Amino acid sequence: MTSGNAQARRKSTDWKVVTVNGEGRVGTKPDYVVTEEPMEIRAEGPGQEPVQISVTMRTPGNDYELAVGFLYTEGIVVRPDDVRTVKYCELVEGEEQKYNIVTVALARGFDMALARRAMVTSASCGICGTESIDQLLQATEPVDRDSGPTISAKTLMSISDSIRAAQPTFDRTGGLHAAALFASDGAVSVVREDIGRHNAVDKVIGASVMAKTVPLTRQGLFCSGRLSFEIIQKAAIAR
Repeated sequence: MTSGNAQARRKSTDWKVVTVNGEGRVGTKPDYVVTEEPMEIRAEGPGQEPVQISVTMRTPGNDYELAVGFLYTEGIVVRPDDVRTVKYCELVEGEEQKYNIVTVALARGFDMALARRAMVTSASCGICGTESIDQLLQATEPVDRDSGPTISAKTLMSISDSIRAAQPTFDRTGGLHAAALFASDGAVSVVREDIGRHNAVDKVIGASVMAKTVPLTRQGLFCSGRLSFEIIQKAAIAR
């Protein structure tokens, strides 16, 4: 399903930070900050030229999953078999941008109207550039509150600790979000980090699409920070 050189980009960057102690003395020390770079997501169907779908500000890493997850929650990818290949675009000038453009080749054509969501997405807002309110409302079935698994409070409390132990970039920087899938017994199966919550969720969903484990009806979604409208909608689509 994937091709090209999926070279790992640095998720954190060395930086010199300013410190101020209790006595007001100013100094500097080396530290790490989370990397944030733009990534363009493109899609192409058979006989179609690649179309820009979105540009998102993300933390490098699991870029293929991010692209596939985003297209899945946008309705451009409907099932795992829709994805033929995922690769970085190498026909760009400069090494810096070589791994910032991802093209998803689809097994079938897609409605070009879906590509009108093309926009710049910041790390803090996934839907800020949407053209109209109607575009926010993806087609999802009502959720039956009794259809999902029942999870005890004790299990819920333990999930956060399990996910926290799987966040190496957070340990280094203390400055990014995480999303994860977990079962009713609290077992955590997928953890992804990103400076943007919506990106972390797309990475988790994309990993599931690429592993052909969607829909995620019997799984729970953990997300650090608040749960926005967009994240709830992504969860509803992925279930």
